[in-house]
Amino acid sequence: MDNEIQGRPAHVAAIRERAEAEMREMGVDAAFIDRLVETFYGRVLTHPDLGPVFDARLSGRWPEHMAKMKSFWSAVAFRSGAYGGKPVQAHTGVQNLTPDLFPKWLSLFAATLDDIAPTPEAKAWFMATAERIAKSLTLSLFYNPALDDPARKLA
Repeated sequence: MDNEIQGRPAHVAAIRERAEAEMREMGVDAAFIDRLVETFYGRVLTHPDLGPVFDARLSGRWPEHMAKMKSFWSAVAFRSGAYGGKPVQAHTGVQNLTPDLFPKWLSLFAATLDDIAPTPEAKAWFMATAERIAKSLTLSLFYNPALDDPARKLA
């Protein structure tokens, strides 16, 4: 057991080093993460459907949100473990948040990546990650397993 405990920091460090190398190969660095978040959320604010939902929730707190999103995407890309937020809880109860907004969010994210991603590989990686996040949030926030109950479908 001591070997497992002693080996964990080395294992975590190796994961982080591999992620950093993978991101470097794709042209991704901290400056890109900052630019991605700034550009994307700048576009969110002007989006006719997304802007009002985000601004209502984050009014007066945009700088904190931007810092949190930079930390989040950095932690995801570089496997740094630096992000400690709770995305599902943060999105629970957001007024006017509906499942149909997630495809719009993804479309805007894809357009942002089209414009600024340093490589096609970076675009593909960030897009796949965003799609997983959107699916996870959509399921967590809106999925009702009772609606998939086979007994209800027969009725």
